Amino acid sequence: MGMPARETMWTAEMARALPDDGKRYEVLDGDLFVTPAPSGDHQFALKLLYDRLNPYVTEHRIGVLLWSPADIEFSPYRLVQPDLFVAPLIDGKRPRQWRDMQSLVLAIEALSPTTAYADRHRKRHIYLEEAVDEYWIVDNDARLIERWRKGDARPEMLAESLEWRPGADVPALVLDVAGYFTEVLDEG
Repeated sequence: MGMPARETMWTAEMARALPDDGKRYEVLDGDLFVTPAPSGDHQFALKLLYDRLNPYVTEHRIGVLLWSPADIEFSPYRLVQPDLFVAPLIDGKRPRQWRDMQSLVLAIEALSPTTAYADRHRKRHIYLEEAVDEYWIVDNDARLIERWRKGDARPEMLAESLEWRPGADVPALVLDVAGYFTEVLDEG
């Protein structure tokens, strides 16, 4: 289970110095958060979501859609590794270094037993306080996507479809959430 370990006030620099051992290291407000490699089902859900989002993100030049491992450092005490995320372009070009990604258009976490609490509480708090426009939590068990936006007191719980419009001048992407989970869960 992913658990915060608080023997000291962890920094992003300290986490990056840890060995590359297949685990994910994040710093959530000074707490070290360690999770094991994700399951195959978790990764397949993210692959399918990537396949649906990437053509839209690319065509409309919204940014670049990437996946973890990634070191998104909002402050010395906030280093996150979103499962999927859209980083905005910088002067019309993709950011080339993690340190260039100081904001995100979209952050996505797929729930797993080891990350559910952190994704829904700790990381949500961080994403909504930092320069992240939207945060989605993919819940395979409930077959829904929780969508959070800045200022939301509660998420939108989307089980049928999700309409994403990252800019006023960009046409909306409509994601068939029910169809997505049918494919994720191999029920088609």
